Amino acid sequence: MLSGLIPRRTPATVYEPMRYVIAAGGKRLRAALALLACEAVGGKPRQALPAAAAIELLHNFTLVHDDVMDHANMRRGRPTVHTRWDENTAILAGDEMTAYAYHALLGSAPDALPELLRVFTGAFIDVCEGQGLDKEFESRMSVTLPEYLGMIRKKTACVIGAAAELGAIAGNGERRERSALRKFGEQLGLAFQIQDDLLDIAGTVKELGKPIGGDIVERKKTFLFLSALERGSAADRALLRSAVPAGRRRAAHIRRVKALYERRGVLDASAREILRRTDRARRALAPLSPSPAKLMLLHLADQLQVRTR
Repeated sequence: MLSGLIPRRTPATVYEPMRYVIAAGGKRLRAALALLACEAVGGKPRQALPAAAAIELLHNFTLVHDDVMDHANMRRGRPTVHTRWDENTAILAGDEMTAYAYHALLGSAPDALPELLRVFTGAFIDVCEGQGLDKEFESRMSVTLPEYLGMIRKKTACVIGAAAELGAIAGNGERRERSALRKFGEQLGLAFQIQDDLLDIAGTVKELGKPIGGDIVERKKTFLFLSALERGSAADRALLRSAVPAGRRRAAHIRRVKALYERRGVLDASAREILRRTDRARRALAPLSPSPAKLMLLHLADQLQVRTR
């Protein structure tokens, strides 16, 4: 469905990169949440198709621009847009994807559209603010875990929460159902981002489709990094704050940081936090009536908790 939203038009420098991003696939988590949430409140999944497409396009826009800001060369096992083309092309393609996200949302039922636009635009604002905080934290020496959680709430969790709420709105859900689904999505999003932090160092290149240790190289203030700062010795903190070497020494530096994380119990602490947030997500669905869609949402939470990519 998503590929059909991007026409074969000119200029090719805008539309080819957009189709390239969509063709790479991905989990389509946000779209799936919108469709399941719609069904969980008694709606038909087709009612949420425009919202599902819109939130997935918005998500892909963030990936294209994030890769530019993070100097990432690989995404989903393929060169990133700015690597295959150039940075200006990536920025323009990302901007155009946002326009097509709004265009997709306009296909929603007219009576639901004002509220859908309010929630969708709020998610757009949140993700940009979250990305801004993420970049700001890179140059700050002192960042706390609560500040980090606030940042990933905006950058990741709010968009996932919005996906679930958009589905509930499209399905004519009640306020309490909308609130429950948004909370579910936000807690799931927090777990999802911490899992991403963990996989960046504990996963494999084959699983992730990109190099391991990218967060360390980019000096990201992740859950693991900040937990290690709290738990570590003076020597540990010096290693974490040291400049990342270039060339062949970079891989050795990443291995040393991973060993530090293991020694200080940071990997286990991250896994426990993922479990805690997933449990909160599951409990948030209590107000919803039993249904196959609700069971699928609970199953989805369990599956994301043990994912490897």
